[in-house]
Amino acid sequence: MSDLSPAAASDATAAPDETAAPDETAPLRVALLGAGTVGSAVARTLTHEADDLAARTGRRLELVGVAVRRAGRDRADLGVDPALFTTDAAELVTRADIVIELIGGIDPAKELILSAMAHGASVVTGNKALLAEAGPTLYAAADEHGVDLYYEAAVAGAIPIVRPIRDSLAGDRIDRVIGILNGTTNFVLDAMDSTGAGFTETVERAQALGYAEADPTADVEGFDAAAKAAILASLAFHTRVGIEHVHREGITEVSAGDIAAAKEMGCVIKLLGICERTVVDESGGEGISVRVHPAMIPLGHPLASVREAFNAVFVEAGSAGELMFYGQGAGGDPTASAVLGDVVAVARHRVAGGKGPGESAYADLPVLPMGRARTRYHVSLDVADRSGVLAKVAQVFAAHEVSIETVRQQVVTEDEDGTPTPPRAALVIVTHSAEDAALSATVDALAELDIVREVTSVLRVEGS
Repeated sequence: MSDLSPAAASDATAAPDETAAPDETAPLRVALLGAGTVGSAVARTLTHEADDLAARTGRRLELVGVAVRRAGRDRADLGVDPALFTTDAAELVTRADIVIELIGGIDPAKELILSAMAHGASVVTGNKALLAEAGPTLYAAADEHGVDLYYEAAVAGAIPIVRPIRDSLAGDRIDRVIGILNGTTNFVLDAMDSTGAGFTETVERAQALGYAEADPTADVEGFDAAAKAAILASLAFHTRVGIEHVHREGITEVSAGDIAAAKEMGCVIKLLGICERTVVDESGGEGISVRVHPAMIPLGHPLASVREAFNAVFVEAGSAGELMFYGQGAGGDPTASAVLGDVVAVARHRVAGGKGPGESAYADLPVLPMGRARTRYHVSLDVADRSGVLAKVAQVFAAHEVSIETVRQQVVTEDEDGTPTPPRAALVIVTHSAEDAALSATVDALAELDIVREVTSVLRVEGS
């Protein structure tokens, strides 16, 4: 006996023949996972700009479902048929030509994307954490099933950076990518620079203005920027780079004193994502360094003028030279712009009967530990005010083969609150470029000297 009801049996009989040729005029079915700030902006555009999008792609884009965590909420402002909202994301991805994943995180996003690809759907995602952790798995699935995996929105919001690196500079050699990849940290550091306020009160202000989450850890500790740096390095150097390969430091230790010291040097402090090639042996063999940390950069560098919550990426290429990409790095409409750009691209591929470029990891360069990265240090020391101090300090630098570029010394006779103290000296040293391991070892050795009361600050110097 059949388990199907008469109606179900009738539906089964009427089901389309899966072996029939696809209708080349039928709308492309789009499934949207997530209706948060970005997802809502995407849904509105898909609905309200349907005619324009159809003209750009060659086929209409039909929104066939929006997966949400909770059904029944009032979402009338999206202009989407309420019947399209569903809590069954797993079923939704099986009946789409294009799946837009905007729920974030690792699970269930990973399994939903893999299922979508297995059912023949191309995927557009803004999920930087997932790409940094499971990129190779997703790229392999896209290749196996002959579909696209596009992710412009995963790095720097509205700024077009993924496609320029992957496509426009595909014939060039990229040597370095350095960027401000997180709007929250840039807002905090910019506000500290312009107001003189401390870190904690500036983060509280950023939260009040909506620039920082209630729990800002992912931003201020550098996790968000590290995931983006991993994606950029993978693209730029044709090498698989995961989040585990990225050296990460946040901005929680940056003080008002550090900001003031940067100003004295004609610099500002930014949280930078730095991806660069470096020579690893005498035969000219190359590796890559990928790191996220706060650093001083001179006011003349293009990244120094990036203010508030904006992002920017600076690319150095062999033939193209220096390129700067600047814009809003977050927000519903800006990020939706990047998502929809990818949707149009993969829709065009569908209409043309092909797919875009996939992963390029042929170079497989070694990813070097932080100790092998070349950088410069700005070191502030609280030392005894007596003769021979500078000579002893210089000996430590020489012993570690680190050369000194500049030294500034100031006699201090009172604490920050005005309390008189025995005379001591504040010593500020800026080094020439050296491997980070040598610089770090130098600082450790300085801390052991009896003439050094305290190593009060250590910051890297980049961009000069």
